[in-house]
Amino acid sequence: MNKFWKWVRNKAPDGEDPDLAARTLFLNGTIASESWFDDDVTPALFKSDLDSGKGPITVWINSPGGDVWAAAQIYNMLLSYDGKVTVKIDGLAASAASVIAMAGDEVLVSPVSMLMIHNPSTMAMGDKDDLAQAISMLDSAKDSILNAYVKKTGLSKNKLSKLMDDETWMDASKAVELHFADRVMERPDLYRSEQEEKPEEDDPAKENPEESEDKPEQAPNDPEKNEDLIAAGFLYSSRQMAAAFTNKVKEHYKVRNKAQDGPDAESKVEEGRSVDALMDRLNLLHTMM
Repeated sequence: MNKFWKWVRNKAPDGEDPDLAARTLFLNGTIASESWFDDDVTPALFKSDLDSGKGPITVWINSPGGDVWAAAQIYNMLLSYDGKVTVKIDGLAASAASVIAMAGDEVLVSPVSMLMIHNPSTMAMGDKDDLAQAISMLDSAKDSILNAYVKKTGLSKNKLSKLMDDETWMDASKAVELHFADRVMERPDLYRSEQEEKPEEDDPAKENPEESEDKPEQAPNDPEKNEDLIAAGFLYSSRQMAAAFTNKVKEHYKVRNKAQDGPDAESKVEEGRSVDALMDRLNLLHTMM
């Protein structure tokens, strides 16, 4: 079985219970690329891995998304975990992966990461009753996803639903501004578990204490620095951009009304049909098909 997750157990301090040692979970690539839904093995195996320890866990996410049902189960498992769950988005948390990210007690985003939310989608075939059932299922899936977003962000369902409708992309600063994340990661937050496990003699700061003393301490969560980042936040909506582009095209190629411009304006009118007329024709064809 091709697992889309990987656990790394950090070394427990001397004299402490190894089961209480901090662990790191890496979620990379497509979620449940092979099988999860109607699979009794995969969810149970993930939960077994999760429950194999009791200490705090850090979840690194870099995923374009995948199976929404797998994401929902992972979200619930992480949400009900007894230890602290820290989520760190170091690349992309899109679609179903953004749902998993909402399970963190604290969610951190890399300055170069992106977070994307959109409506769930599926493939369906059959008669009108089959398609109606598929639509109902997608509506229920969206409501479930919205519950996770509402719980984390505190935003209204209507606003979040609109962001999903528009397929919204957020950079790190905008994710913090909209409360999908708690803060932007600083340099110390970017150290992975493998680096944390290195012996002390491999730490340059420990080898050269004089150099480390000369360096000013960096506040892990500087409000002023975060405010500057948030002010430069970036949000992209594919639907709004498409609508804006369409409106510009329609305005550029719009044919003037002869009655408004007068008889002398006939020579100035471009030949052909207006974009509005073509759009009406296209909608009529869609209705007839």
